[in-house]
Amino acid sequence: MVDEKKVNQVVDVRNGFELPLLLFAGFRSIIDALHRDLAEHGHPETRPAYGFALQAVGRDGAAIGEIGRRLGVSKQAAGKTVEKLEGLGYVERAPDPADGRRTLIRLTPHGVDLLIRSAEGFDRLRAEWARTLGADRLAALEEDLRTMDPGGAFRLDAAGWFTG
Repeated sequence: MVDEKKVNQVVDVRNGFELPLLLFAGFRSIIDALHRDLAEHGHPETRPAYGFALQAVGRDGAAIGEIGRRLGVSKQAAGKTVEKLEGLGYVERAPDPADGRRTLIRLTPHGVDLLIRSAEGFDRLRAEWARTLGADRLAALEEDLRTMDPGGAFRLDAAGWFTG
């Protein structure tokens, strides 16, 4: 026999599983809004992972193996991402001036534009959150989340959680 009183307690209280779902929902609301904005400003084909990959390419360019290390993925996975970004015009391959045997992946002007528009979009969305929540509450939330990040650095390999 099911004790309805206990079932209602479980359903009515805030359960531990709610926190990661709320964090993910907040993340998705920001990312989805950003990508709608990017689509309206010349980047309809962009995906969330592309911004991370372009950051991994960096201002000075990087070899595919380095991009993979920065993203926490295999060289092969980085290579597939680079191929997609190259096909979309966000990156290009160029010889490494320091080592002719190496190929660098570099940002194109279209890739730089995406990163600039993304940064501006994130700033606008943060300002929206500040208006909704209040600047002090948002600053406290950000500080609390930094406190809960034990490594002090963002890990970008979350996709592996869902595929393996």
